[in-house]
Amino acid sequence: MYIVTLTGGIGSGKTTVANRFAALGIRIVDADLIARQVVEPGSPALTRIREHFGSHILDPRGALDRRALRERIFAHPAEKAWLNALLHPLIREEMVRQCQQADSPYCLLVVPLLVENRLTGLGQRVLVIDVDEEVQVERTCRRDRVTPEQAQAIIASQATRNERLAVADDVIVNQDRSEAELESEILGLHQQYLTFATQQGHTQ
Repeated sequence: MYIVTLTGGIGSGKTTVANRFAALGIRIVDADLIARQVVEPGSPALTRIREHFGSHILDPRGALDRRALRERIFAHPAEKAWLNALLHPLIREEMVRQCQQADSPYCLLVVPLLVENRLTGLGQRVLVIDVDEEVQVERTCRRDRVTPEQAQAIIASQATRNERLAVADDVIVNQDRSEAELESEILGLHQQYLTFATQQGHTQ
C-alpha cells in the first residue's frame, strides 16, 4: 500500500484537507481516532492503565477520563513515559494494519505528532499542512474556546514549523486561500499520488 502521511500543527486545517481527499475516494486513517480506540472500555490497554493509575482515572461509565489522566502525567515525566511506552506501539501497529487494509489506490495517514514521535518512516511521502502561528492561535481559540496563552502553550509543545517543513515532500499552505484554490491544489496532489502508487505497484 502506498501511504501518504499528513501532518501539521494545531489549527492548520488537517481535518479539512483530509476530508477533501476522502471525498476523492481515498481511505483516511486517523492516528487520533486510533489513540482513542486502543483505550476503549474493555481494551487490554485500559485495564493496564487502570491497574497502574487507579480507578479514579475512569469516568462513571468506565471510560478513560482523559482530563484526569492528563493532569496526572503532566507533572510526572516518568508516568508520561510509562503511558507512551504502553500506547505508542499499539497505536503504531493499528495504524499500519488499517493502512494495509485500505481499499483505495493509496492511503492517507493523518498523524498530528508525526515529527514529535519520529513516525515519518510510516509512509512513502509526507504532506505538511502549513500556516503561520497567528492563524494557528486564532483558529484554535475559536474552535477550542481557549485563551491565546493556552493556544500558544499547545503550539510551543509541538514540533516547530521549520521542523515539520524539513521533513515535507509536499506542502499545502492553508491560509488566505479560496475554496477553489485549495480544491485545485488537493486535486493536483491526488493525481500525483495516484501516479506514485501505480509506479510502486509496477516495481513490486
